[in-house]
Amino acid sequence: MNWVYLAIAGVLEIAWAIGLKYTEGWTRLVPSLITGVLMIASFYFLSLAVKTLPIGTAYAVWTGIGTVGAAVLGMILFNEPRDAVRIVCIMLIIAGIAGLKITSNS
Repeated sequence: MNWVYLAIAGVLEIAWAIGLKYTEGWTRLVPSLITGVLMIASFYFLSLAVKTLPIGTAYAVWTGIGTVGAAVLGMILFNEPRDAVRIVCIMLIIAGIAGLKITSNS
């Protein structure tokens, strides 16, 4: 269940990272409130995951999921660069996340 909690926390991190763009520097009330709730929920699920997962593994996977998700959604939603080097780097992050999962004893 700890990996499920971590996956939920990662997806919520993607959501709040994208939400930051819509807050416009925390000047828009509704997007700011939604983003704040998503942040709290992400940290909550991360805290559940680290009860049993090593903190280094859990934190790296959580931030990796958030990084990959935000980068991909940035390309889709905000027309950010889609060059080959950027995509290879994203794939390396995914490989790192997979490696941490595979080598974890939990």
